[in-house]
Amino acid sequence: MKITEKTIVLGLSALLVFAAAGCKKEGQSAVSGPEVRVLNYLDLTIANSAQEITDVWDKFSQNHPDIGVVREDLFNEPFHNKIEAYAAAGQLPDVVYAWPSGRSTTLHTQHLLKDLGPLIQKDGLGSVMLPGALDPNAQGAGYIGILPRAITSSHAFYVNNEVLRDAGLQPARTYAELKAQVPVLRAKGYQTVLMANQDTWVMQSCLFSLIAGRFGGEGWEKKILSGEAKFTDPDFVKALEFVRTLYDDGVLSRDSLTTDYGSVVGQFATNRGAYLVDGDWRIAAFITDKSTGEGLIDPERQRDFAITVFPDIEDAKLNKSTSGILGTGWGISAAVPAGSEQEAAAWELVKWLSGKEIQTWLLETGGITTPTRTDIDVTGLTLEPLQVAGGNLASQYDTTTAVIDGVFDAEIHVPINDGLQAIGMGAATPQQIAAAAQQAFESWKAKQ
Repeated sequence: MKITEKTIVLGLSALLVFAAAGCKKEGQSAVSGPEVRVLNYLDLTIANSAQEITDVWDKFSQNHPDIGVVREDLFNEPFHNKIEAYAAAGQLPDVVYAWPSGRSTTLHTQHLLKDLGPLIQKDGLGSVMLPGALDPNAQGAGYIGILPRAITSSHAFYVNNEVLRDAGLQPARTYAELKAQVPVLRAKGYQTVLMANQDTWVMQSCLFSLIAGRFGGEGWEKKILSGEAKFTDPDFVKALEFVRTLYDDGVLSRDSLTTDYGSVVGQFATNRGAYLVDGDWRIAAFITDKSTGEGLIDPERQRDFAITVFPDIEDAKLNKSTSGILGTGWGISAAVPAGSEQEAAAWELVKWLSGKEIQTWLLETGGITTPTRTDIDVTGLTLEPLQVAGGNLASQYDTTTAVIDGVFDAEIHVPINDGLQAIGMGAATPQQIAAAAQQAFESWKAKQ
């Protein structure tokens, strides 16, 4: 499976909406039970995405012929825009894919999702899930609005040893080593670090959250939320200045500011750069698609790739760290009546989508690297080298710090996202972006 045209990616993510198993079709009788409306997040550019339809959705309908499913598939910004539109119109589907906070802030802060706690307790799911996955304080609503399917590292540093070997280099251990590699790689026609910085969330979530943690230290975000610290303090400003340094040093090319999220994986797989910064979920873009037998990086070649975290930054407060958060999952609209047949059907679907069989399927197909279920035997799975590397990512770092859009409201993290891009373009200084972030925080705080 190869990504060849930007227009293909945009078209797939923005326009494709599928009728799901369980929908009423001409000549078919309706299901005997309730019909559940679903908004699903589906990236058709990654390996095994087509299999999701048959392995996840069709199988649910086969096992539950009395429950109809009307599914809408969207990806990236079109998905988030549709969620906001549904929320504003008071027409949220019965079951929705969502983040524990961040991009799903509206769903949580407006309490548009049902508290799943009583349903989880009733079915005893706590005995087969990681305790952190069911921590209500880890979700934006202060209760369990979604049943998460993974623990996510929003930062991963992908290493292409083919490129490094061709340039006579070894993986950089420190930022000084990384900077020194820039002219060597450039002379061979390679970029140093690839990133899809056209999408403003990528820098913030996949790299800057890590940088802010390294300069601010563990718990830096709590100090700002409590008023003990400010975005304009030296630590946060230094983190922003480091982003400018990345561009000034050529570690990040300014071309990355026009690189979209769909095309960057093809660039990395075809040896355009030595490193890639993305989240751990991006592993799924490279592995073999079981329906075609093809992948962006074949399993044998994957042995020349590694997954770790960004090199040590010499003057940072901490190193060997990543930025992490509770993963995405499934929630039920608060509008679904408690105790109703509709709620029972929606909950049955959420349990399936978050259950042992589907989390195992996600592990095997690259959809997740760290499941929230505790009853999965990972040693019995057939995984490709990059998937194994992703599973071992936790051994590459000592500390996990906050993901900015998982902690701060959109009123705050959106100006930071935009500001990071402005810094890259040379259109704003780190001090200006720090001041804008603090102003946004104070404005948000005044409303609470």
